[in-house]
Amino acid sequence: MDRSTHVDEDEHVHRVYEQIADHFSATRYKPWPLVENFLKGLPSGSVGLDVGCGNGKYLDVNPDICIIGSDRSPSLVRIAYERGQHGTLVADGLMLPHPAARFDFFISIAVIHHFSTRERRVAAIQELLEMLKPPESGLEDSGEPAAQGLIYVWALEQKTSRRGWDINNPQDVMVPWVTQTRPGPRTKRPPAGSSSDGHQQRQPSPKHSVPAGTPEEKTVTLQRYYHLYRAGELQDDIVAAGGVVLASGYEKDNWWATAQRA
Repeated sequence: MDRSTHVDEDEHVHRVYEQIADHFSATRYKPWPLVENFLKGLPSGSVGLDVGCGNGKYLDVNPDICIIGSDRSPSLVRIAYERGQHGTLVADGLMLPHPAARFDFFISIAVIHHFSTRERRVAAIQELLEMLKPPESGLEDSGEPAAQGLIYVWALEQKTSRRGWDINNPQDVMVPWVTQTRPGPRTKRPPAGSSSDGHQQRQPSPKHSVPAGTPEEKTVTLQRYYHLYRAGELQDDIVAAGGVVLASGYEKDNWWATAQRA
């Protein structure tokens, strides 16, 4: 498979997240319930990966397990590190720097849909599955579950959401992230703005006045690439990557699935 970086991903995924990292992190502070339940249900002492960890909000959900977080964005990894998540590193999801077949679990939350071809999406899932201990590792004989992973992707079927996508819409789309920036030195407060993400969460910010003579804010719209998954497509990609689907479902405009190595 061709694992070289696609030009559209450089421009419409990697560079965008570098530019919006602080604002993006400010809107991502509460774990999604199903992901939290998956992590809290793992046996004590489990060691796993959060590939595409962003600001690291899932890394301390369960203090009884160990999670190594990685992200393609150095700025998001920096934010995670500044929040005390020191077990984080910059890594490409297609070339993970970990030994294969050593981990009890992984999570991949809202990551795979950013790869721009099916070949690259399947390759990314294959890379995740290869990190898991094989089913014949013997854990199931001890009563513990076999190594498995949880994957979340955006769904095409979002008819009741504010985006209104359904099966008649294209699957490959650009989703805007609108932010306002003011020229001048960087401050700790993330820039005000809005995004079109599902599970959006915003911390309230107090009203403030702009002193006379302050440069006006500039509105910047950045376009992020997404592949919107149809019903059953994630399961097909997992099987094509050499995995076995354990469970799957739909939750808040996303398709999810748990999987293990075949």
